Amino acid sequence: MKHTLSVLVEDEAGVLTRIAGLFARRGFNIESLAVGPAEQSGISRITMVVPGDDHIIEQLTKQLYKLINVLKVQDITEVPCVERELMLLKVNYNSSTTRSEIIELAQIFRARVVDIGDDSLTIEVVGDPGKMVAIVQVLSRFGIREIARTGKIVLVRESGVNTEFLKTQAPVEARF
Repeated sequence: MKHTLSVLVEDEAGVLTRIAGLFARRGFNIESLAVGPAEQSGISRITMVVPGDDHIIEQLTKQLYKLINVLKVQDITEVPCVERELMLLKVNYNSSTTRSEIIELAQIFRARVVDIGDDSLTIEVVGDPGKMVAIVQVLSRFGIREIARTGKIVLVRESGVNTEFLKTQAPVEARF
């Protein structure tokens, strides 16, 4: 199972290296990593997606707390969250028909064309990880030249509404 960890750290040189080293020493892979300033000056938020069972994640959390600059570690895998990623995708095209088709498909995903070359389009996509997989699948038939993708960023929903749970529910019929 993949777990999402949100880690608050002091914004100092070498913190990320120590955290990555901790994972490497224990033979764990970090599938996604995003780091940036948090709400408080001098604090950074690291969001990681890590494969492993609950026991492994519990051990990693304990090890992270032993690092001096780590302030808070949260496994937010089962917590209602807002998740986003950013992806830039360069797609081949060979005629105006293909170009317009790619642009139409991008619009369906609420993606934006951010650059047009002689034989390629660069598209910006923002959304949840599933959206990223879906647009790559749809556009792969045109030939994907390059992909640059950020790691997942996540914030806990204050409303407590779990949109993943809502997606799995059957629609409620109107009763009159």
